[in-house]
Amino acid sequence: MPTVTKNLLIINVLVFLASYVLKGYGVDLNNMFGLHFILASDFRIYQLFTYIFLHGGFEHLFFNMFAVWMFGRILEHVWGPKRFLFYYLVCGVGAGLCQELMQYIDYVVELAPYARVDMGGGFIVSMGEYLNYMNTVGASGAVYGILLAFGMLFPNEQMFIFPLPVPIKAKYFVVGYAVIELVLGLTNQGGNIAHFAHLGGMLFGFLLIMYWRKKRNNEQYYY
Repeated sequence: MPTVTKNLLIINVLVFLASYVLKGYGVDLNNMFGLHFILASDFRIYQLFTYIFLHGGFEHLFFNMFAVWMFGRILEHVWGPKRFLFYYLVCGVGAGLCQELMQYIDYVVELAPYARVDMGGGFIVSMGEYLNYMNTVGASGAVYGILLAFGMLFPNEQMFIFPLPVPIKAKYFVVGYAVIELVLGLTNQGGNIAHFAHLGGMLFGFLLIMYWRKKRNNEQYYY
């Protein structure tokens, strides 16, 4: 297994275990280093990086790390460790920025006129306290960037996707995932899943790959 992929798996698992251990001592890593809404008092700029290494549960961690192992190691072999790590972080940060943008739009459209929010059951909190509840964790944005990169680098690679009975080309797999995320995001379905963060990871990954391709083509032209 290549170095960066292996270290990403190790770091994410160790952080996940640490979050559970420290929670027993009253330390909430997800609250400290998760990505809070930009207008919340708990927001810190470094959270755009740290939230990528936190997860909300074992299933969340497992599927993200499975995708990193399955597709990330291939990208690292193609690009090399430095470029792959840079791409991973750019997709993660880009996903966080898109999540912040969507949360800001929701705040302006729905929340800005109010000073308090009814959480249900008669539990009412101030707007400042409510904004701190808006907290995002997970490597999913970076993972969706990895999926996009795999689809762009190996568009005709055949993949078996459960429960489909026949293989599907990687490019159709990626497009299908993007469409599903867009539909779920626009219809506000999927619970607490940050669908537009996933799309943001794909968007920033696409822009970075196109920049690299344009730069490579220009270098070849001048040679």
